Amino acid sequence: MRRRKASASTREDHYSEQVLSYDELTAPERELWDAFPEGRPVDLRTGVPEDDRVAEGGQWGPARTVRSAVLMALLLGANTVQPGAVACLRLAGARITGALNLAGAQIGQSVWIEECWFEEPVSLFGASTQTLVIKGSQVPGIDAGSARIDGNFDVRHSRVDRGAASPFNHDITALSLTNARVTGGVVLNRAEMNAPGGWAVAAGGLVMEGGFFCRRLVARGEVRLLGAQLPGGLFMQGAHLTDPGPSGAVLLLDNAVASTLDFSDGFTADGTVRLHGTRASGTLTFQGAVLNGPPDGQGPSLAALLMQAVDFDLTLARPPSGAVDLQGAQVSYLHDSERSWPDVVELEGFVYGSVKTDERQGTAGRRNSAAARVAWIRRSPGYNPQPYEQLASWYRKAGHDDEARRVLLARQRHRRQTLPWAARAWGHLLDVTVGYGYRPWLAGVWLLALTLLGTLSFGTHTPTPVQRGEGAPFQPLVYTLDLLIPFGGLGQRTSWYWSNGGLQSLAYLLIAFGWVLTTAVIAGVTRALQKS
Repeated sequence: MRRRKASASTREDHYSEQVLSYDELTAPERELWDAFPEGRPVDLRTGVPEDDRVAEGGQWGPARTVRSAVLMALLLGANTVQPGAVACLRLAGARITGALNLAGAQIGQSVWIEECWFEEPVSLFGASTQTLVIKGSQVPGIDAGSARIDGNFDVRHSRVDRGAASPFNHDITALSLTNARVTGGVVLNRAEMNAPGGWAVAAGGLVMEGGFFCRRLVARGEVRLLGAQLPGGLFMQGAHLTDPGPSGAVLLLDNAVASTLDFSDGFTADGTVRLHGTRASGTLTFQGAVLNGPPDGQGPSLAALLMQAVDFDLTLARPPSGAVDLQGAQVSYLHDSERSWPDVVELEGFVYGSVKTDERQGTAGRRNSAAARVAWIRRSPGYNPQPYEQLASWYRKAGHDDEARRVLLARQRHRRQTLPWAARAWGHLLDVTVGYGYRPWLAGVWLLALTLLGTLSFGTHTPTPVQRGEGAPFQPLVYTLDLLIPFGGLGQRTSWYWSNGGLQSLAYLLIAFGWVLTTAVIAGVTRALQKS
């Protein structure tokens, strides 16, 4: 076999000149060197599970050790590609020593590394590369910020610890994809990203064409996808995010745009999930998720201000321990259940087209009753009319006008608590008499009761005529109605008076009630017509 001289080219500010002769390569390095042009895999694993544990890779001996300089030399073109073959770096079960620094490099071959142990961080900052797979490995940090990856970036089953050489937060980031461009997908399924109190994944400004898969991911530290473009969706089913930084957030998706955001199937967040301005053109689901909020209890479990989604599913596994903030959010369909809402819910400006309650709990009817929905709104601190008006609008669109009126009546009662004592007294009167105009039939009930009272009371005695021999005969029913109706006249009130002080007082009282009822009916109905 012809032996080639291996050399890594000099790159300004990145690489110093290195020359590796074939004779200087170790046995595993020669095997990798010879396999690279043809894309053949090199597997240094023993096949004995106890000896192949990646966590103990730092103890692997020379027979399983490959210097990062050899990998760099191959990827930078030191070994001529064989005609008719596709070069590819395929390595498994190796202990990789030294810093694998490919910052700014142009890499034309795919890289497949499996169950390897890295001594130092991997830097691909600003690099351009093909598909990059680091599967089932242990790495003290990966920095792929501003990289261009034409293919997939796959670190499934790997453990990546803090220490990626990022120019911004080099000491707190485990995996950086900040401002990277990926034409395929990013796969972090069942990976561990460890940067407690720091950034487990930093991918602000990430632009992708494929999906971002984090199923069963364990991230200790913040997962940051600020402003990320994810047309293929973000899938974090069963992921566990914990150990947030000072912000208390474990997931930050502010202003991100995605087709689908899936946090279902046991997704657990031990910190705030922040979706400020996030837009999902399809589904945003937390079905079966657990939102514990920050460990100190000093922040919301879900902060989704100005969030937009078509289908928003918040049927959680249990109620969130912290507040849910949906101020200014807009969704077409809201799915909830009894376990969706904590004690504090911010709903000011929240707009939804339809609400569907999880019927599997057998409580759909009760959850969608006006009383239950009003209790939901009352979880918001303070008074704001918009959540009531939004709920009433939904009931009207669904054809439930009676429920809509109940909601608007509840709005008036809530507002009354914020008014001065005089306005509160008037509000109580409007409520009792006509239900703020939303229950005008109450005026009829009062009128009937007072008419019955007056008729029975006045029928027991005969009043004194104002002028004897003139006027219509006394009729208790007509006399009572004449007292209660403040406009016009039936000719009874002016023709008779009482010498009995108690009945005369009752007459005055009925006149006063008549004016109060009339005024309340006019004010209440006018208010209802203006607000409906």
